[in-house]
Amino acid sequence: MTVASTARSTDRGNAARIITAASIGNALEWFDFLIYGYFAVTLSKLFFPTQDPTVALLLTLGTFGTAYLVRPLGAIVLGAYGDRAGRKASLMVSILLMLIGTLMMAVMPTYQMVGVAAPIAVLVARLIQGFSVGGEFGSATAFLVEHGEHRKGFFASFQWASQGIAAVLASAFGVVLNTLLSPDQFASWGWRLPYVFGLLIIPIGFYIRSQVAETPTFLAAEAATAPLRDVLVHQWDRVLLAIGLVIASTSSNYLILYMPTFAIHQLGLPASTSFIATLLGGVILSTGSPFIGHWSDKVGRTRIMQAATILFIVTAYPAFVLLTTYPIVATVVVITCWLSLLKTAYSGVLPSLMAEVFPARTRSTGMALSYNISVPIFGGFAPFFAEYAIDLTGDRHAPSFYLVLTAVASLIVLVLVRRRLGLR
Repeated sequence: MTVASTARSTDRGNAARIITAASIGNALEWFDFLIYGYFAVTLSKLFFPTQDPTVALLLTLGTFGTAYLVRPLGAIVLGAYGDRAGRKASLMVSILLMLIGTLMMAVMPTYQMVGVAAPIAVLVARLIQGFSVGGEFGSATAFLVEHGEHRKGFFASFQWASQGIAAVLASAFGVVLNTLLSPDQFASWGWRLPYVFGLLIIPIGFYIRSQVAETPTFLAAEAATAPLRDVLVHQWDRVLLAIGLVIASTSSNYLILYMPTFAIHQLGLPASTSFIATLLGGVILSTGSPFIGHWSDKVGRTRIMQAATILFIVTAYPAFVLLTTYPIVATVVVITCWLSLLKTAYSGVLPSLMAEVFPARTRSTGMALSYNISVPIFGGFAPFFAEYAIDLTGDRHAPSFYLVLTAVASLIVLVLVRRRLGLR
C-alpha cells in the first residue's frame, strides 16, 4: 500500500470516528423519542393508570412533553460549557446524562409495583434526557463542522442522517415486537427491550467520544468567558435568524410524524401505516442527508434550502388533497416519502448553515439555544396545530396550511441570512 493510499485510509477512518462520536447522541435521542411515541398506549397503562384511558394517554404524552421544557436550560448550561471547556467535554457530559435517563426507563418499576413513585420516576427520567439533549445539538454540530472545515455540509449532515437511522431502528423494533410477542408479553417486558438496546449502545458512544480529539478550531479560538451573555447581548439578531432557519425543518419533521395519526383518525387506515411510512421516511433521511450536505459544499447552502421551502409551499396543499381523494396506504406512503425528501433537502444543509451563523467562540451556545427554542414552539406543537386546524375549519387539508406558513417564514429568514450575513 502506498503512503498516499495509507493516508487516505487513515483520514477516512478518522472522519468515521468523528462522525460517529458526534452523531450517536442525536441518534439515541431520536430513537428514544420514537420508541416512547410508539409505545405510548402501553406506557400509559403501566405508569399512568386511570379510569379513563384517554386521560392516561394524555398524562403519558404530557410527561414526555415536559422534556421540551428543560431543553432550553440544557442548551444554556451544556452549550455554554461547550464554548468554555470544549466541544468534547460537553459531549461527554451529555452522553452520561443520556445513560442515566435511559437506564431509569429500562429498569423502571410500574405503577402496580411502587404506586405513584412510578410516574414521578418517569418524569425525572424525561427531564434528565431533555436536559441532556438540550446541549447535544450545539456541541455535536460544532464538533462536526470544526473537524471538517472544508466539508462542513457533509460532516454536519450526519446530525440528520443519524435521525433517519434511529427512525429505521425504532420502526423495526415496533414491527418485530408487535409481531413476535403477545400483548401480555409486550406489556410485561417487551417494551423494555429498546431501552436495553440503548444501554448497550451508549457505552460504545461514550468510548468513541473519549478517543477523539478536541476540534482544532476551538483550540485555536479565544476562549469565551461568558458565551451566553455574548449571544444574548451581542448576537441576539443571529439567534433570531437561527430560530427562523429551524422553523421549516422542525415543522415538517413533526408533521411527517403526524401523518400516521392523520391516516388513522382522518382516513380510517390501519395502525400499521405508521411503521411503513416512518420506516421509509427514515431511509430517505439517513441516506439522502449526506448527499445533500456534500452538494451544499459545492453549490452553497441557502439556494438548496430555498428550493426546498418553495417546494413545501407549492406542494403541501395538493399533497393533502391527494390524501383525502385517494385514502389508501399507498398514498400515505408516497406523500410521506415526498415530504421526507423535501425535509432531507432542507435539514441536511441546516446544521452547517447554522454553524456559519455564529462565530467559533459562541457557536455551541448559539446553536443549542436557537435550536431548542424553535423546536418546542414550531415542532413540538405541530401535531396539535394540525389537529386544531382541522377541528376549527372542518377542513382535512388544514395541516398543509401550517406547513406552508412555516415554510414561508423560513424562506424569508433565508433571504435575510444571505443579505445581512452574506452567507451562501
